[in-house]
Amino acid sequence: MEYKDYYAILGLQKNASSDDIKKAYRTLARKLHPDVNPNDKDAQKKFQEINEANEVLSDPEKRKKYDEYGKDWKHAEEFGKAKKSRQQSGSSQTFGGESYGGDFSDFFESMFGSSTGGSRHIKYRGQDLRAELQLTLHDAMQTHQQTLTLNGNKIRITIPAGIENGQTIKISGHGGAGMNGGPHGDLYITFSIANNATFKRLDNDIYTTAEIDLYTAVLGGDLILDTLDGKVKLKINPETQNGTKVKLKGKGFPVYKREGHFGDLFITYNVKLPTNLNDKQKELFVQLSKLK
Repeated sequence: MEYKDYYAILGLQKNASSDDIKKAYRTLARKLHPDVNPNDKDAQKKFQEINEANEVLSDPEKRKKYDEYGKDWKHAEEFGKAKKSRQQSGSSQTFGGESYGGDFSDFFESMFGSSTGGSRHIKYRGQDLRAELQLTLHDAMQTHQQTLTLNGNKIRITIPAGIENGQTIKISGHGGAGMNGGPHGDLYITFSIANNATFKRLDNDIYTTAEIDLYTAVLGGDLILDTLDGKVKLKINPETQNGTKVKLKGKGFPVYKREGHFGDLFITYNVKLPTNLNDKQKELFVQLSKLK
């Protein structure tokens, strides 16, 4: 009967720590999971092998007996005790909340007994899926719904106002289908929200510039400004300097999942100097400069 080198299957040395075993198993399980390799019989066989190796090496008692008897396992005298211990503790291993098991080799079953309850069908949790969704600043300003199409399935999701760039949310049960009646995985959506040429978002505050002419800057006046949330009327004070900044409290971005809470809108005034002056206009500026 073929001897199984469980350390080699996981790519480890015999002195590997329990953390090394756990890390190696998780890495290989992600790579060889049936959801990732559909219809790949070779990957499925390797997936079975790493589960079997992990079943033994992650259990201190099983690992001790495996290390002790190795290829001479047929001469072991305490396999019965190992089998009993296994039946009491259960055969499935968890991996990130997922239950794995399946068929075991003759070597394993001769050494440690058959799988718990004699069952060869373990429920596999479906693979988690990840997607990126691009939004505009206008989109992220308000709670709205969007429909995504993943693997031919349409998923309607509600996006809360104030979602942040790079933020990831989980939609439970909308990942890959499970196997043998196992549950679906989850869907993780990461949002990509880019600033535009006019408005810049920093946390929950919005920054923009407003252009005013020289005469309004000197004499004062009103300005209608387009914002992400509609138009606002600004009162320009006389003698407003170029680069002056004003804050409109509560006119910024909505705070994520805090209804009624908003950041602020910061506006920097850019005074535009007149160009293509005629002779009369130039003369008036000369007179003005002399008065000063």
